[in-house]
Formats: sequence, C-alpha cells, structure tokens
Amino acid sequence: MIRTATPADVPVIHTMIRELAEYEKALHEAEATEEQLTEALFGERPAAYAHIAEDGETGEAVGFALWFLNFSTWRGVQGIYLEDLYVRPERRGGGHGKALLTELARLCVARGYPRLEWSVLNWNEPSIQFYRSLGARPQDEWTVYRLTDEALTRLGSSE
Repeated sequence: MIRTATPADVPVIHTMIRELAEYEKALHEAEATEEQLTEALFGERPAAYAHIAEDGETGEAVGFALWFLNFSTWRGVQGIYLEDLYVRPERRGGGHGKALLTELARLCVARGYPRLEWSVLNWNEPSIQFYRSLGARPQDEWTVYRLTDEALTRLGSSE
C-alpha cells in the first residue's frame, strides 16, 4: 500500500534516510534532523513531499519516496525529481519500490508533468537493473555538478 506521508511519519522517514545513507556509504553526510524534515515536508511552504510504502498486513512502513517539483525550461512545465527512493533491505523484491515509482508516475500523468527524474550511484547495480526494467534510461550525456561547503561559501561571498 502506498500513501501520502503525514507529520507522524517523520521519525520513520528520518530513520530510513539514515539507513539509505548507510547503504550508500555516506552516513556521515546525513545531517538532516526530524525538525528540518517536518518543516520541509509540512511547513507553511513545503519544499518536498513524501510517500510511504506500507506492509499490507501490518501497516509497518517499509519504504519511502521523497520528491520535489522541478521545472523544464525546454518543455515549459514542471516535473518530479525523486530525491530518495528506499525500501528496507529485508522487504526488497516485494513490489514496494515499483509501487512507489508507479504512484509518482501516476502523479506525473495526472498533472501533465512529462518527466520523472532521479539519480543513482554508478555502483548500485541492483537499482540500475530495477530502473531499467521499468523502462527508465540513463542520461549519459549529462554530468551532475555540485557546490557545497567551503566552495559554495567562497563563491557566495565573492563580489
């Protein structure tokens, strides 16, 4: 079962974000707090949205998708950028990841968004194969760049 997240889900979303960061070998980079997530997802001007995958029998949260709207200047419309898709390891293979992506694709179709995009680590072969099985294709001609920490501060402080 897939449902829209509520404020009561923030603790489990936070826990699963940390589980995902550990899986991606970057737990030391997972600094977000529950308070920050609450504000980002349910504040006056939400910056992101989330869906929860639940076990149909127990109602236990077994995965989540956290996403936000992006915009294509070429197409002139919004789309969805999937920041995180995570299903707990012991629950993988049960259709939860596909159900979460299906819900986001359904939202795109219903709202007229032509794109659902996300990034995947190059070494994450199980996820890459899963995404390919759904018809997703890598955008090999683009390289992601990022400014953070000192470099961002240095550029933002220059005149």
